[in-house]
Amino acid sequence: MKFEAEDVTACTCAGLRKATRILTQIYDAALKPSGLKGTQFTLLATLDKTGEIPLSRLADVLGMERTTLTRNLKPMMSKGYIKTNQDYDQRVRLVQMTTQGAQVFQEAMPLWQNVQAQAVDKLGRKEWSLMMGALDKLTTPPDTR
Repeated sequence: MKFEAEDVTACTCAGLRKATRILTQIYDAALKPSGLKGTQFTLLATLDKTGEIPLSRLADVLGMERTTLTRNLKPMMSKGYIKTNQDYDQRVRLVQMTTQGAQVFQEAMPLWQNVQAQAVDKLGRKEWSLMMGALDKLTTPPDTR
């Protein structure tokens, strides 16, 4: 399929980035009482699901560059929400949520649940489900077998 120059205004990337900026502001505002930003909540939620995980694997799971992830981890380490450990292979750094991180995550969960429910309600369950499926298709690497 070939696109024309005027199709740039319908750019998938630009549209997703705009939606992401707006949704990030909404989630950040909702999570503010917990002291977490949406990105920090997502990081803690991921660590809650994975447990201790190598830094490079965590970056892959989150779809982030390792250097960006490291930069995002620093304030969370300063607050005592996460810690890093050396793996038996000294080249590998493991990331883990602390007890304090688990506590702030649990306190933030109802705030997130509320804003998440609002987002799903605004789209409607069917549209939300279709959108999540489409995003999964866009972000899943092609099969390399």
